[in-house]
Amino acid sequence: MAGWAEGDPAGDRRFLDLPGPLALERGGELPAVRVAYETWGTLEPDGGNAVLVEHALTGDSHVVGDAGPGHPTAGWWSGIVGPGAPLDTDRWFVVCANVLGGCQGTTGPSSAAPDGRPWGSRFPEITVGDQVRVESALADALGVDRWACVVGGSMGGMRALEWAVAEPERVDALFFLASAAVASADQIGTQTTQQAAIRADPADPPVAGLGVARRIAHLTYRSGLELEARFGSSVQEDGRYAVASYLDHHAEKLAARFDAGSYLVLTEAMNSWDVGRHRGGVEAALGRVTARALVAGVDTDRLYPPEQQQRVADALGVPLRLISSPYGHDGFLIETATVGGLIRELLGA
Repeated sequence: MAGWAEGDPAGDRRFLDLPGPLALERGGELPAVRVAYETWGTLEPDGGNAVLVEHALTGDSHVVGDAGPGHPTAGWWSGIVGPGAPLDTDRWFVVCANVLGGCQGTTGPSSAAPDGRPWGSRFPEITVGDQVRVESALADALGVDRWACVVGGSMGGMRALEWAVAEPERVDALFFLASAAVASADQIGTQTTQQAAIRADPADPPVAGLGVARRIAHLTYRSGLELEARFGSSVQEDGRYAVASYLDHHAEKLAARFDAGSYLVLTEAMNSWDVGRHRGGVEAALGRVTARALVAGVDTDRLYPPEQQQRVADALGVPLRLISSPYGHDGFLIETATVGGLIRELLGA
């Protein structure tokens, strides 16, 4: 089991224990939910300057800050949040919570169940809607009635969109980046293959299986053009292909900091994602959005190709903004100058 655990240094995390059980969309309930979150800046008395940042699959609440006790890695979007940054913490009160089902402080498979043992495979199936309802309770506790903006890319974009549809009265602006309104067959197929790799590993924890899952995923995060330019078919002195060594490195890094149970739970939430479920379809659901919206994608993204963002943009009546990048899906994390410029544009900064 990897990830943050009770007794580890809290780092910059704060914690909120939600009152009462959480009823889940797919049935059952979680008897108790703890949320780990971080904030930057100061909330104005009227609560009008709050911005919610939604992390992606293997991200966490540590958007910005150094690695250190409690934080195995440095902030994952350091160029976006901070004094003078696009999300200027001298102006905005920025919040990011570790997602329900995660492994960096919020209740997930590695958390203790009522019997005192980790939930593990007993952890119930959750949805993006469940995750947003937890974040809604966090907003209530923080005194945030409305978000000035909800920002999210990849899996975080799903939660951002769910916020704008489920609680439109609480979202003034939406930045939807490199994501989709409904999971595609290609995405489900890729993610169920990753899940199969984890389940095929009999070890506890299934470190090798999680590593294979990460290798598969990472190939979808980067573009073929970038991989070819960086590695081609070159072979290292140890006889390994350079690209294989690169994937090994990323597999080892993730296995050291992430829980395989969380990977299974979160990818299944992504597989089941459909903003139009029980709402008359995607376009009908998006018709509920009242927020100012900026929709963006990465031109070389082969995991969440631009046509998926185009569908959202068309439904919201806004142009799709394409980010030119050789990095594929990961461009939404890497191209901070371009992404930051779009955020400034949306927020009028």
